[in-house]
Amino acid sequence: MTTLLSHKRALTLAAIVPLALGVAACKKADNGATSSTPTVAAPTTPPAGKQWSDVIVPTAEGGLVMGNPAAPVKLVEYGSLSCPHCAKLAQDGMEKIVGTYVKSGKVSYEFRSFAIHPQDVPLTVLVRCAPTEASFGLIEQVFANFDAMEKRSEAGFPQAQAAQNQPPAQRMITVADALGYTEFFSARGLSVDQQHKCLADTAAAAKVAKESEAISSKGIDSTPTVFVNGNKVGSTEWTDVDKALQAAGAV
Repeated sequence: MTTLLSHKRALTLAAIVPLALGVAACKKADNGATSSTPTVAAPTTPPAGKQWSDVIVPTAEGGLVMGNPAAPVKLVEYGSLSCPHCAKLAQDGMEKIVGTYVKSGKVSYEFRSFAIHPQDVPLTVLVRCAPTEASFGLIEQVFANFDAMEKRSEAGFPQAQAAQNQPPAQRMITVADALGYTEFFSARGLSVDQQHKCLADTAAAAKVAKESEAISSKGIDSTPTVFVNGNKVGSTEWTDVDKALQAAGAV
């Protein structure tokens, strides 16, 4: 499990992509971390021509809900896009979560991006740069290709670190380019120009930081932190998350 700012590279990148996270707020997580109310009315069947896994709805807290908004079992993950443990959970469980549970209409899956490392900011901004219906797929792609992305970002780290003296709007662009993020997302449908426009929007980065402060204020200080119907799963292993889903009625 990855805790706030525990990643060596993140400590150095903090000077490049500054965050105002409340890292001292390590209170016990409560059961108030239930899935958000979606911003659209909850249908009883998928839209025509779609499966529940095609239905992606943003929430007021910055999360993305995949599936039936009225699903009786609600899976909520606070995850970091640069967290290896989050990647492992996705690699082990995403196929069943989406292909079995979400598609059945019994489970909705909400991912809330928790920027515990500064590189999570450009990653989250770029995921949100895509149309909403494509954003969840990009999260899946980041985790599925996690090791390759890490290797590529290591190669560009010196260049990214040198960006710390640039103006904030340019700094995010330079970091994302150097770490290979723009290259990664351009191969998945986002043009470089589109990405640069999103990265230059300092308000978008500030929003990610503010949302992460709100998560931290709940006492959540590590990723992945997973809740099933408001009950915290005391493990990051997919087998344990799966057991919690089944106990809640996913099958």
